[in-house]
Amino acid sequence: MNPAFIKWPLTALLAAACLWLVMAIISTGQIAWGLGALGLFATAFWVYLSKANFAYRYLFPGIAGMLLFVAFPLVYTFQLGFTNYSSTNLLTEERSRAYLLDQSEFDEEEALGYSLHPDGKEFRLVLRDASGNPVWVTGPLALRSGKTPPVITPQPPAEASFAIGEPLGLRELLTHRQVLQQLQVQIPNGPELRYAGVREFAPVKRLWKAVPDGSVQEVASGVVYSPNRDTGFFENLAGERLQPGFKVGIGWKNYARLFGDPDFRGPFFSIFIWTVVFAGLTVLFTTAVGMALAVLLNWEGLRGRTVYRTLLFLPYAVPGFISILVFKGLFNQNFGEINAILAALLGIKPAWFADPLLAKVMILIVNTWLGYPYIMILCSGLLKSIPADLYEASALAGAGPLTNFFKITMPQIIKPLTPLLISAFAFNFNNFVLIALLTDGRPDFLNTKLPAGQTDILVSYTYRIAFRDSGQDFGLAAAISTLIFILVALLSIVNLRLTKSNEQGR
Repeated sequence: MNPAFIKWPLTALLAAACLWLVMAIISTGQIAWGLGALGLFATAFWVYLSKANFAYRYLFPGIAGMLLFVAFPLVYTFQLGFTNYSSTNLLTEERSRAYLLDQSEFDEEEALGYSLHPDGKEFRLVLRDASGNPVWVTGPLALRSGKTPPVITPQPPAEASFAIGEPLGLRELLTHRQVLQQLQVQIPNGPELRYAGVREFAPVKRLWKAVPDGSVQEVASGVVYSPNRDTGFFENLAGERLQPGFKVGIGWKNYARLFGDPDFRGPFFSIFIWTVVFAGLTVLFTTAVGMALAVLLNWEGLRGRTVYRTLLFLPYAVPGFISILVFKGLFNQNFGEINAILAALLGIKPAWFADPLLAKVMILIVNTWLGYPYIMILCSGLLKSIPADLYEASALAGAGPLTNFFKITMPQIIKPLTPLLISAFAFNFNNFVLIALLTDGRPDFLNTKLPAGQTDILVSYTYRIAFRDSGQDFGLAAAISTLIFILVALLSIVNLRLTKSNEQGR
């Protein structure tokens, strides 16, 4: 069989699927993203269907993956930072207006009772007034989902060729409840009735009506609520707002809140400083412990070095989240083993999770435990690259171990280790798992507009703002995420420059 008979039909089918996806994106109101997807699909067909672009076929998957999984989330997060997108402002203005106009309630004063009567294999709905007298009777109903017409026009009992017999009991009536809820009973020259309860059908009255200029008017009071495109809410002249709001661009207001609002600026800067201190001290402590252990294990006179190296490597082999949860139990104030030992030796039981300073000390202890094996392994490898004749010359000069460490060992390994330490700093700058599992950011700051923890770092604080305590303010969280990205990007640039300088210095 000629491959062309398979290639082109499959290509046409794939193109149709891509066009359907593009139209689906555009139909949601995301025109820019839809056009972007169209451009990506068009480029893919151009690359893979043209023989002149053969070389690009190997580059395109990587470039497309970078655009989809790196560039797209970054751009989307960046643009969210300039909007009021939150749990109260999720919808577009059109959808928010449609939601309000769709709001309705039953008019209980005009409600009619009803009963359901068998008519052979079908049923008839009898509507009754407040005295229980039948006033309207429907035609035969199959009362099967998909078989009963949704809109039914009844007729007066006198015109119905139907002898009203015994109605169904409550238990039998409830078996048809699902279909009855779908019925719309249109009274001739009267209102439309809907299922309003086990024993009632009632007219539906709209709470809002549309105004030609895009506003909505409350039917009961006549008050008009106009869309305020600065705040993202429908508001009346008194400033009262309707929920839900809608998404609008607010410019730099989220960034202004970060740096201009005193109630927000205090916790934010405290969290930022703690994030830098936490990442910096973690790198310092893990480097000190890891380097010291690597040097000790490199001592040829030490017996059982392999056993020690295996035991010291275990914290790196155990999944981090398990170690964190184990430490959370060990540091428990009342039942933890650490406080049990301290109480027996010193008679104290520190409040590790309640005192801000102790909580930060606990975090650094746990993170040092988790991170030192990585540094130890790196240093162990770098120690092998130091020429042995340097130590021999040092021994002839009468230098001791500390002199060897500070004059030979550290200068030889710190330079190639620096880019990796910067990477470790960047990793701990965003070490969400440790904070979330160990302290959850607590203890909290007092008297703040937005809940903030004294052990929160920027990434956990952003998570709290976006998804938990602060009404899910996605726009503000996106602004903070953009700042975090800029900081980490700067660290990456420094890392690349240091790596390049190391390569040139060799």
